[in-house]
Amino acid sequence: MELAPVRHDWTHKEVKALFEMPFNDLLFKAASVHRANFNPNEVQISTLLSIKTGACPEDCKYCPQSGHYKTDLERERLIEVEKVVEQARLAKEKGATRFCMGAAWSDPKDRDMPYISQMVKEVKELGLETCMTLGMLDNDKAHALRDAGLDYYNHNLDTSPEYYEQIITTRTFQDRLDTIGNVRDAGMKVCSGGIVGMGEQAADRFGLLMQLANLPQQPESVPINMLVKVKGTPLENVDDLDHFEFIRTIATARIMMPLSYVRLSAGRNAMNEQMQSMCFFAGANSIFYGDKLLTTENPEADADMNLIRKLGMNPEKRHDYSDEAYEASLSSAVADKATSEMFYEA
Repeated sequence: MELAPVRHDWTHKEVKALFEMPFNDLLFKAASVHRANFNPNEVQISTLLSIKTGACPEDCKYCPQSGHYKTDLERERLIEVEKVVEQARLAKEKGATRFCMGAAWSDPKDRDMPYISQMVKEVKELGLETCMTLGMLDNDKAHALRDAGLDYYNHNLDTSPEYYEQIITTRTFQDRLDTIGNVRDAGMKVCSGGIVGMGEQAADRFGLLMQLANLPQQPESVPINMLVKVKGTPLENVDDLDHFEFIRTIATARIMMPLSYVRLSAGRNAMNEQMQSMCFFAGANSIFYGDKLLTTENPEADADMNLIRKLGMNPEKRHDYSDEAYEASLSSAVADKATSEMFYEA
């Protein structure tokens, strides 16, 4: 059991008090919550693949994939299902248990849905958990992905409601909440977090975590990204976030969302082993690994595994399961046979 019940009524004052605890006290509290709910020496491994890169119509100021900014990113069309499955197979061989697929879209179009659904089905057949991040989802598309067998959908809140319009103007904060609601209504799990180090105030970091924790059901996965500054984006010259402030964010997220996986996502390339180790102690228990996260550099898989071994930790093993979404995808496959593929990481 967790040290305290999961709460959905956090106040700004309470979150601020957590952030401002003496550093050692905060880490001890976070580590205690972590140990009460997870094996502290296991880390869940995910791999992220960009299935469609660049030319996104959204104007997220951190993102090299936005069509509003001139970056060196090479645009790519939606890649073939076979290539996605091959990358998923390689990821599984390297120890990943979840395969995440991201497309630089405002939302998926009807013409793309058959290909996306096929990707989910074929990756799932490899024995991997599946996750996608495709932008906004309406209710019908959320149910279609559920029927294909999708386990998780990623849709980050990015920052606090108060700072949001300083970062994005092409979709609203409420649009993001609506997509998360559609994902929940369809019966899928939610992956949602945010980005810190975008020039926001500490109060905005409080506000981001408060929004996530106070959702009707807390996200199963909470990625905490540290801004990767990309030349050509409006945030390329923003001041670096103090690393202790980042660790405080991880620890506070763990305390507020005791049953969620807290993921170290973008920005790990700028973190040394000691900082990442402190994040693990503070309650982070999931990472993306591989050479890239969509379009930004990421520590190489071998370096990640070396650090995990050095800490006496192990990759979390995936337990076989048969959920309703997978059963629906199997039924659909049987029927088909009878009748005749720096946006920010999840």
